[in-house]
Amino acid sequence: MRVTINRETNTPVYMQIFEQVRRQIISGEIMPGFRLPPERKLAESLGVNRTTVLNAYRELKAEGLVGSHVGQGTIVLSYLQDELTSAGDKLPEPSWNHIFSTYSNGIDSHIVKDLLTLASRKDVISFATGIASPEFGPIEALKGIEPELIGQKNYKALLHSPTEGFTSLREAICGLMQNRGVFCQFDDVMLLSGSQQGIDLTARIILDPGDIVIVEEPSFFPAIQAFKAIGARVVGIPIDDKGMRVDVLEQLLQRYRPKLIYTIPNFHNPTGTEMELERRRRLLELAYKYRVLILEDDAYGDLCYEGHPLPSLKSMDNQGYVIYLSTFSKNIYSGLRLGWMVAHKKAVKKFAAAKQIMDLHSSSLSQWIVERFIVNGGLDLHIPKVCKEYRVKRDTMYDALVKYAPVDLIWNRPRGGYYIWCKLPKEVPASKLVAKAAERKVVFVPGTAFFTTDQGDNYIRLNFTFVALKEIPEGVQRLCEAIKEFIDNYDDFAGDPTMEINPII
Repeated sequence: MRVTINRETNTPVYMQIFEQVRRQIISGEIMPGFRLPPERKLAESLGVNRTTVLNAYRELKAEGLVGSHVGQGTIVLSYLQDELTSAGDKLPEPSWNHIFSTYSNGIDSHIVKDLLTLASRKDVISFATGIASPEFGPIEALKGIEPELIGQKNYKALLHSPTEGFTSLREAICGLMQNRGVFCQFDDVMLLSGSQQGIDLTARIILDPGDIVIVEEPSFFPAIQAFKAIGARVVGIPIDDKGMRVDVLEQLLQRYRPKLIYTIPNFHNPTGTEMELERRRRLLELAYKYRVLILEDDAYGDLCYEGHPLPSLKSMDNQGYVIYLSTFSKNIYSGLRLGWMVAHKKAVKKFAAAKQIMDLHSSSLSQWIVERFIVNGGLDLHIPKVCKEYRVKRDTMYDALVKYAPVDLIWNRPRGGYYIWCKLPKEVPASKLVAKAAERKVVFVPGTAFFTTDQGDNYIRLNFTFVALKEIPEGVQRLCEAIKEFIDNYDDFAGDPTMEINPII
């Protein structure tokens, strides 16, 4: 639920709250059964009097949009309410004792490191790396660190933090989540050493060998690796330009009874697509119906270059079935290795126990830098700036493809995120194109890495954020020349498998 107060308008504040919540209910952005924040909590977060919120809620009740229930608070009403709950009772929370894996109860201290690297040279144009641009990073976030640590003897950033992270930073993240429509408390939040750690923790804590995981196909390949490494069976579900095919999902839920659904609804990696609002609502309905958890990976949600991002699944979930992941690596600096999780308190407690064995806690110095950057207002100023710069890069890559692409190369124009997803001409396998492109000193990620089965050799992923702006047209031209040469000499070309590269994030 998202509410913004405009204090320069003549519209009373309570009517502003009423109209915004009403619009979100009618549009379906707020689902039936959603519990509105308590009046006092919402009033404090908006900086208004509690009576103002009470008046807004009265207007919603007068229109029959919400109702009050003893012990449950103010609930959004709909004809769907009876379908999502049983006999009007509150849907029970997930059965955590049955969901937590056997592995989580006997976890040992052995940590398996699988660091994916891509050797880079100065003369190579790389569209492969999925990391933020160093030139557009907020270097001001680092300004004054040494004097503040040494001169003022501020030891906080150099000492241990709680495994879940500094409470002050977790509270600051609650503020960020409020902007994303999620009202949570600090103990619903846990800091991570990058959101990828959250995927690994989820695999270890939720899954047992043989459990079924549903993922979008294609999907973020380290997630596929993490699920398979734990012994889970990974089942792919197709996506199109509107996101996950939820019309296919119910068939898979009935057949496989999975334990987890992993999804990237906002600016998907690798395709850049968004899951439409109706499909998000349907996904949650199916999760409730079949009692299956959703792992929402929202690494790119803030990087929206046109309009506004769609609501996260977590903001639409009122039953605790969504485990939400996000990161500061994609919009500040990747080297900070700092992400976060928002989940049911019982899940956070279990996850923290496993993380303590893994790495004790995320970097205290990174936490301190990010906390200061948020509290000082630097992050709020930085996000629009980086979105503007990345939009220019996206458009530059898109225009270069228009100019240089051979016939039958197909690509999209994502509204946000990091990547352009390309479908190659049928004569060109990505696994062999890698070698031909490498001869021209340009690299990309073949699509095969992102599929659960032997598919994707007709796709490639191009990153536009990391490479310097001036190099994008040259890199695209080199790539398209390699594709054209491959087509012209297809019968004679034999790729050298030693030239293939491993993708990184």
